[in-house]
Parts: sequence; structure tokens; C-alpha cells
Amino acid sequence: MPATVFLGVFFLYPFLNVAWDSVTRGGEVTLANYQRMAGHWKFPTAFWNTLFLAALVVPIQLAMALTMASIVTRLQKGRTTILYIFAIPLGISDLAAGLIWLAIFEQSGFLNSMLYGLGVVDQPILFLSYQNTTVILIAIVLAEVWRATAIMMVILVAGMGLIPKEYGEAAEVFGASRWQRFIRVTLPMLKPSLQTALILRVILAFEVFAVVLALGGTQFPVLMSETYQWQFVMQDRGVAAAYAMVILGISIAFTLVILRLLHVPKEARI
Repeated sequence: MPATVFLGVFFLYPFLNVAWDSVTRGGEVTLANYQRMAGHWKFPTAFWNTLFLAALVVPIQLAMALTMASIVTRLQKGRTTILYIFAIPLGISDLAAGLIWLAIFEQSGFLNSMLYGLGVVDQPILFLSYQNTTVILIAIVLAEVWRATAIMMVILVAGMGLIPKEYGEAAEVFGASRWQRFIRVTLPMLKPSLQTALILRVILAFEVFAVVLALGGTQFPVLMSETYQWQFVMQDRGVAAAYAMVILGISIAFTLVILRLLHVPKEARI
């Protein structure tokens, strides 16, 4: 009952409010908010930037999380220490992570100082200018990979810990290499954890905001930053609600795809 009340008050009620705001304008039920959103010149850019950023970040994070989880799982000594080191970025907020990487890429930052000290450049380079959108994208990807890979890693470490060692030992007895054991034994039995990690990370990727704001500002619009702009800068709650519903729709669609691709039959679960 407490959990139901909590979800009703802090999820269901706000969701219904946002959904209603997205289809009303001036007290009338209308699709004008969605039409205004879709007709704005920034919407296509923000939409494709969000999808492109997620398509870049999530696969890199998945590969790194699997590697890190495998390292932690195989360690006999120092496992807890390495796990804590890998998980350090979890204690840093999105905005703080963005500011850390801003301190690296800005004109007076670490990267320019290093390049100048090595004699590579004669004067600082403005990496994050509006003319260098590719560099802005790279900086955002690096910041997101550094900040959020640990979320997936922790989930996968827990999942690998639930896989009985007998399966791997049996495969080794029959001559399977380490790579074959990982592909044929670990990954199939890790599907429930992969589901959880991917769904969580994909949803968060579509909601990226603070890191983009810190590194790209308005030069690299994404759906969540446009939601913020319409809500607090343009003071148009209806269009902001429409953006929020688009983000929700994309998140649900990709969640269903992941559940479909990584479906685990009930009888095959550990």
C-alpha cells in the first residue's frame, strides 16, 4: 500500500497532468501543442541529436560495462577495491560530470594547457565553439560514457554473480575457450540483467540534459533541453508537456524492443 500510494502521488498524478497539458491549450482539447512543437525549427535537430547520441553512447557503455563486470567477477583479490574504483562516477551528478569535462575542453582547460605545454599549439583552441559541433558531440559522448557506464556495470556484476559456476566449468571441461564460454554460457544467462541495464540506460540516454547543457549549451539541442527551454524560458507549458510525452513515447518504444530482443522464457531463468 505505501508503494502504491507513492507511485500514485509522485508518478501517476504528475503523468496525467502532463498528458492533459499536452493536449489542451486555452482550455480546449487540441493538438496545437504537438503541431507547434513539430513545426519549430529546433525539433527535428533535437530529436535526431537525442537518438544519435543514444546510439553512440549506449553500445560503447554496454561493451565497457561487460568488460568491467567480467574483470571484477574474475578477480580473486582486490575485487571490492576495483569495484569501488569503477563505481566512483556514480557518486557524481550529471551537472558536475559535465563541468569536469568542461574544465578539460574549455579554452583555458586541461587539454589546451597540455597541448600548449607540449608545443603542439601556439595559442588555445576553442574546442566547444558553435563551429565545432563534432568536438562538442565527442565531449558529450566521453562525459556520458565516463559518468554512466558504472550503472550498467554494477547491474551486470550482480547478474554474473548469480550464474552458477558449474556451467562455465562444464564448458571448460568440454574444451570451450574463454571467449566461447563468455558467448555461449555467460551472455545467454545474463539476459535478465542485460534487459534491466539496457532499459535503464536507454531511458536515461533519452533524458540526457545537464551534461549537454554544460558542454554544448544551446549549440547542441536535445529533446530534454528543448523541454526545459519551452517550460522555463518560453513559458509555454503545453509545448513542454508535448516534448515530455514524445520522450516518454520513445522510451516506451525502445523498452518494448529491448524486452522483445532479450526475451527470456520463464523456464530458462535462473
